[in-house]
Formats: sequence, structure tokens, C-alpha cells
Amino acid sequence: MSKQRLVILGGGESGVGTALLGKAKGYEVFVSDKGKIKDKYKEVLIHNEIDWEDENHSEEKILNANIVMKSPGIPDKVPLVKQIRESGILVVSEIEFAVNYTSATIVGITGSNGKTTTATLTHHILKQELAVGLAGNIGDSFAKQILEKDYPNYVLEISSFQLDDIVKFKPHIAVITNITPDHLDRYDYKLENYIASKFRIAENQTKDDYLIYDADDDILTKWLQEHPVQSTLLPFSLVKTIENGAYLKDKNIIITIDNNQIIMPTTSLTLEGNHNIKNAMAASTVAHLLKIRKQTIRESLENFQGVEHRLEQVLKINKVQYINDSKATNVNATYYALESMDAPTVWIVGGVDKGNNYEELYSFVNEKVKAIICLGVDNEKLLKAFGNMVDTIIETKHMSEAVKIAYKIAEAGDNVLLSPACASFDLFENYEDRGRQFKEAVRNL
Repeated sequence: MSKQRLVILGGGESGVGTALLGKAKGYEVFVSDKGKIKDKYKEVLIHNEIDWEDENHSEEKILNANIVMKSPGIPDKVPLVKQIRESGILVVSEIEFAVNYTSATIVGITGSNGKTTTATLTHHILKQELAVGLAGNIGDSFAKQILEKDYPNYVLEISSFQLDDIVKFKPHIAVITNITPDHLDRYDYKLENYIASKFRIAENQTKDDYLIYDADDDILTKWLQEHPVQSTLLPFSLVKTIENGAYLKDKNIIITIDNNQIIMPTTSLTLEGNHNIKNAMAASTVAHLLKIRKQTIRESLENFQGVEHRLEQVLKINKVQYINDSKATNVNATYYALESMDAPTVWIVGGVDKGNNYEELYSFVNEKVKAIICLGVDNEKLLKAFGNMVDTIIETKHMSEAVKIAYKIAEAGDNVLLSPACASFDLFENYEDRGRQFKEAVRNL
């Protein structure tokens, strides 16, 4: 019998990880990337004798696949992807392909905001007592970890794009942190398509599995009423009393699962803001389900350092605090950032707009923002939205210039906040690149 042919579109972290796992499992593997494959990934492919191409998609070498793993960055609208599907070839995401080769307990975390912090925090708590990998949208690829380490447990940060291409994938514990309009450009500008995509995380779950979600999020609760899932529900809330799940009472997080209750003080959380209490609730609920000791959960919440590019305090210069929130790639994330500002703020914003509605930021901008620096190729929408609200609004296309302007405007006691509310691809490689350039520019002041 001839080998099954696995074609991988995209030669990044998930693509190369899948190629390695596929080869080890006996597939004939071909990696194709329309862009340039980074040298470090090329070296891995060459070293492992895996066939590849970049800056091109050779249809004759792709359309003879038995299965195609496509990188989450490639939209379904691409003609080649349509052609692959029309040929009846199965298209899957990395997590769908890889999960077939592990019997690990999987915690899957998705949501518009908070998923990286929640996934990193969950992993931070679990690793104190369990052997556990962290993968998905973060760190080393899931497929590669299964091949090299095969942990008995994984925490996966999963985007809606990865969930779009699952078939049988199901996490034992699923978390949906929240849903706000994001990436609508990939979902025909229909919010319900995006919501449905997020809820695929629970579509294969049974009553023996768990879904942890934000009960204060109207989009989530309404969807669950209209589209019930099989899983056991464990909601969390800041305002309601929750019988099975987590809630806040007198500055304590109270988590109850099958009458087994634990109580955590929020006063000792290292991360600030209500949204981080929610992230802590979700992570602690997962830990409680997996029988982590209460003392361990509490200590882990107290010593967790947070995530790079997420409200990261960079430096204080002349009594001005510089804050890197480059990970805020949508309006809701920036909402949390502005909400947590307790001083007059010079706000650096802009990039690739995904159909943003800036109205929910107006009250914070009026109250807290003294100047706006637009950092994008096209800032027209920002100028229209905020032009009348602040005395100073300036356009620039270079991070170093944006930071220098901010330095001139800010006075002792102010904050300078990079919280773009947009994707970064117009001027930067990705949000990490944008955040690192910001930090470098601040250090060079």
C-alpha cells in the first residue's frame, strides 16, 4: 500500500511541527508556503529530509494529497483552498491532526480576549503538580511537542481559525473567556459565524467533559440558551452567585465543583483589573477540576508574572510610566487597558482595522486620554472617531518617532500606553515585533 500523502500549507511553527509528526507517523509529507519560509524552519525541513517549497504553491503537488493541514493564517476564501475542498480532500488544522497521536488530557482555551493570559496562567498553576505542555497559539507547536515529549496533559490556546478546521477534536476541559466582535473580516462580517466558530471547541464534548465560560458575557449566555451543548457547564461571574462554577464575593473567588468548594482571596493577585479576576477564575476552575491543591493554586496566582505585550510595564522615565499592550489587537482589549489607567494617558493606537467600532472607548478617552498618536498606514477612521475628543492627535508611521512624540507630550505622573486596538501587519511583522520595537524605542529615549 502506498503512503498517505500529507500536504501542509504554511511553513511556520505549526506547519513544520505537523510535518515532523506526520513524517514520524509514516506519511509522505510536502510543505508549501506562498511566502518565504524562515531559515530556522528551512533547516529543520532539510535536516529531516522533508520535501518543501516556498514563494509558490505547486498545484500538481498539492491536489494529490490525502489530507491537507492548513496554517490558521490562510483564509478559506483563497482559491487554492476552495479547490482543495472541491477535490474532496480533507482539510484540517494542526490541533485536529496532532490530537490523533496523543491520549493526553486536553484543556482548550479560546475567546476574543484573555486567552493567552488564561492559558499561560493555567499552565503556570498545573505545572506545579502535573507534567503539562503549553501549545496551540503559543510556544512550540502542539504536533512537535507530541512527537518529542508527549506530555500526559496539555493546555492549548486555540484561535477561532484553528477551530474552523477541526473534525473530531475535543478538549476534556474547554474554556471560552469571552466573545467580542473580532476578525469579522474572516467571517463575512457576521458575528454569528464568529460565535459559532468559537463554540466548535465544545461541539464534540460529552457530559463527561466540561465547558468553563463567562456568565457575565451576554453573547455567550444567549448562544448557550439557543444552542445547548452536551458538556457539564461551569460558568464564572463577577456579579452573579454561581452554584457550580466560580463567582466573586467580598473580594474572594469562590469555586464550587460537585459541592467541593475552594476560596481564593483576590487581594493577592499579581495581575490587576476585573478582566484578570475572570482569567484567574477560569484558570483556577481548571486547576480545581484537575485536583490541584488549593495552596498550590493560591501561591501560583500570587507569583504569576503575566504575559509579554499585555499591559506590560516597561520603564518609568521622568516619572512617566511606559506600558506595552501591543497584544491588544482589538477594541475590547484596548477597552480593558484604558479602563485600568489611573493617570492621564498618552495613547498610541492604530494598525490594520478589522471593522472596528470605537464607540465603547469614548468615555475612557474623554476621561483619561490627553493625546493620541496614530501609528498606522491608514489612520482616517481614528482621526474621525477621536479627532474632536483630544487637543492633540498626531500621525506617524514609525515606532521610534511615535515614542519620541509621546516623550515630548507626557508630563510627570502620566502614562504612555501602546494599546493599538488593531492588527499589526501594516507596519510590523506581528504584535510581538510591534511590542519589542516599542520597548526598544523606550529604552533608547
